[in-house]
Amino acid sequence: MNRSVLKFGGSSVSDFSKIRNISEMLKRRVEQGEQLIVVVSAMGKTTDQLMENVNMLTETPKDDALALLLTTGEQQTVSYLAMTLNDIGISAKAMTGYQAGIKTVGHHLKSRIAEINPDTFHKAFEQHDVLVIAGFQGINDDFELTTLGRGGSDTTAVALAASNNTPCEIYTDVDGVYATDPRVYAKANRLSAVSYEEMMEMSALGAGVLETRSVELANNYNIPLYLGRTLSNVKGTWIMEQTDLLEKKAVTGVALDTHMMHVTISYPLPDNKLLTRLFTQLDRGSVNVDMISQIVNIEGLQLSFTIKDTDVVQISKLLEELSEDYNALDFKINESYAKISLIGSGMRDISGVASKAFITLINNDIAFYQTTTSEISISYVIDADNGERAVAALYETFEM
Repeated sequence: MNRSVLKFGGSSVSDFSKIRNISEMLKRRVEQGEQLIVVVSAMGKTTDQLMENVNMLTETPKDDALALLLTTGEQQTVSYLAMTLNDIGISAKAMTGYQAGIKTVGHHLKSRIAEINPDTFHKAFEQHDVLVIAGFQGINDDFELTTLGRGGSDTTAVALAASNNTPCEIYTDVDGVYATDPRVYAKANRLSAVSYEEMMEMSALGAGVLETRSVELANNYNIPLYLGRTLSNVKGTWIMEQTDLLEKKAVTGVALDTHMMHVTISYPLPDNKLLTRLFTQLDRGSVNVDMISQIVNIEGLQLSFTIKDTDVVQISKLLEELSEDYNALDFKINESYAKISLIGSGMRDISGVASKAFITLINNDIAFYQTTTSEISISYVIDADNGERAVAALYETFEM
């Protein structure tokens, strides 16, 4: 019996009509001899609505209580989808993250998957053809419900595929992976295939179509990963090993991340205790620091880094607390910047990419304030107002 993991995002299950249509598609696949693990997100804007409800009650919800609440969105979806499947003659079982045995570790709202026991699914498939699993959630060693953070349903799907040794198909409201966001640059080309490492860089640098952890898991366990539009006949994108790609370009894509903040910290003296405390607290709060630079001279210490805008409350609270103990500490959180990145595994073998990118930005009067590089990417902090112009200029320069 062939088995696959399919994941449907929130926009794909945003109303009952879409849930019925997905059910019919799943029925056709079961009738063709497949057994399916189906991971779903909360319907539409359900999670946003739950957060709005919380904000009407309190500004400081406890993490464990908030995680418990947020898991209810996915639980509604799995119930509706399983009911619909059973109604059309397909034996389906709805399962929460707890029932599926998804064990997690770490922060209640940003947990990581530690273990999934495939025996749970082998046993369930003895009686059912479709197992509908709530994405985005799991349970920790204290039997508390936890959430996996942004894009957690993608991670759930790939982790289930890895533990059950199956391919993974992720369906959403886009046709696949594009060289850049077509909403930003309308002429963007869809990629038929992209390597795991390029996709990880694109996801980490703001592409947004897949969560970075999910691609990393697929890479680690060599899981065939497909991204396509829900219920569409348009071919999507396969994410695969670099060695399987037929063509290597210097630059595969350009990503624009507008959901970031630029933090600058100044202190009149070099102080390792200050830095140790800062990064310890960032680690405890699971705040991911991206681009980072440090200058130490006779004027003291200046540290700059970027973080996701979803961490604004945590970083603001942390810096205020540090200021109480370090009176001379000065900090600024700038939300008017964006990060633009070039990604391509061909950068390893093709020279001149960085200089060409610098010249392109300069010729288009686009200022950049910080730059970082990796083997296959170059990133710049620029003014958010210049984001779309920068994407167009770089896309055309590198003929993506």
